[in-house]
Amino acid sequence: MRLLYCAGELPFWIRVNGKCDVALIPLRTARRQFVGISPASPRLVHSITVKFAQGASSEDTMLAIRDLLRQRHRIKQGQEDTFFVSNLAEAANVEEVAMHTLSLLLTAVGLVSLAVGGIGIMNIMLVTVAERTREIGLRLALGARQRDILLQFLTEATTLALLGILGALIGIAASIAIAALSDWPVIISVENLMIAMAFAAGVGCFFGFYPARKASRMDPIDALRCE
Repeated sequence: MRLLYCAGELPFWIRVNGKCDVALIPLRTARRQFVGISPASPRLVHSITVKFAQGASSEDTMLAIRDLLRQRHRIKQGQEDTFFVSNLAEAANVEEVAMHTLSLLLTAVGLVSLAVGGIGIMNIMLVTVAERTREIGLRLALGARQRDILLQFLTEATTLALLGILGALIGIAASIAIAALSDWPVIISVENLMIAMAFAAGVGCFFGFYPARKASRMDPIDALRCE
């Protein structure tokens, strides 16, 4: 619910879709019950919100507000302002820049995580190829083609990368549980989940290609001699 102050004497509410969405209360009641009145300055106003008219220049309007406040505060020429005038659009721009910087930072962290995970997958596949050398030699000796061995290990590397989807499923389950306990709205994007799976599969194929290529190019005789 939003509380808005008005100049009336009695409070009233505005209902939207059957729910009380906005409550309008008298300014005097708001100052006594919500904002608080300073004994030293009983007529003190903490803030004033101004909505620009459509098509109005924000800079000109802010200058006019500043001149009016300086006049009302009896501030002489050359003296500093005893108030602060700000534009929410500027704050929104600052927030947008901060969000853009945060997005770049999160992207960099994600790329580093993908690289670290891909290197781990490549190391695991290299160890797997080394441990299964005789099996690879036996398959090649029995007529398996190089592309069959390549496809086999690429499939294993991709499957290993896609196991990371279990973390996403755990995160979705945790989000739903937290939303149920705290009444927080949760939006789960299926598109983002599919993009994550595609990236995971791509990482598996990219970093698993070298071990798979190494396995497919083994000499069957040398591989069968390996103990």
